Amino acid sequence: MNVYTDFAFLDSGTGGLPYMAALKEKIPHATFAYLGDTRNFPYGEKSVEEVTECASKAIELILSKWNPRTLVIACNTISVTSLDSLRKRFPELPIVGTVPAIKLAASFTKNKRIGLLATNATVNNPYCRRLEEDFASDCQVISRGDPELIDFIEHDLFTSTEEEKIKAVMPALTFFKKEKCDTIILGCTHFTHLAEVIQKAAGDEIKVVDSRDGVANQALRLLNSEKALPQMEVSDKGVSHLKSGAFYVTAADKAQEKEYEILCRNMKIAWGGVIL
Repeated sequence: MNVYTDFAFLDSGTGGLPYMAALKEKIPHATFAYLGDTRNFPYGEKSVEEVTECASKAIELILSKWNPRTLVIACNTISVTSLDSLRKRFPELPIVGTVPAIKLAASFTKNKRIGLLATNATVNNPYCRRLEEDFASDCQVISRGDPELIDFIEHDLFTSTEEEKIKAVMPALTFFKKEKCDTIILGCTHFTHLAEVIQKAAGDEIKVVDSRDGVANQALRLLNSEKALPQMEVSDKGVSHLKSGAFYVTAADKAQEKEYEILCRNMKIAWGGVIL
């Protein structure tokens, strides 16, 4: 039996789920599996070697479970630190990376002051400097690593009130407003869960951007460039599960599982549970 999944997604937690949702909108008939490597969350505070090793083990798990046609690394930290290494380790697997939307931000900014909100690992990585040099050389990019906001999104967001969400994003917005940024890049996929909240709190004078559309389009291009594969040979239940977009994690206690179930209901995706 030749089993495959059209797209698999990898992040350290729930951050990349809006990226899966963006791709589902473009190709709703496809099958999707998502792995949050919660056992090793957060990736943004790890060394390059640790990120590469954790991501490699997670990809091996993804390959063994779902045999994806295309893998989306729905994590800026993994992408800017380890993407080249991962492509060398898994040469037969088409991999799409997710990097800060610096090029997009440069097309929007009017005062040439761009804010980059990301993990510490991302903002300190030389890859971001290269993106700035290539696409925003006439701009000043002001970076902020925000592990506290990432932790809030991973553990508290889905049971939080609107007021609690706004309170959580205000330290970052206050920082960027003080720096007179007119464009803010959501450079960690976790922040896309709060994209609308951040934009509303920022006001009309600031444009908030991310890379969801670009990543979805690149994933489609890679899938379409692959040779046709045999049709999936799994049960109707399995196909339905993956067509809704199935979300799995590598670790969760009972309370966290309840939170993930709430998240999945809200996003209309399937809760797959914990896998090892």
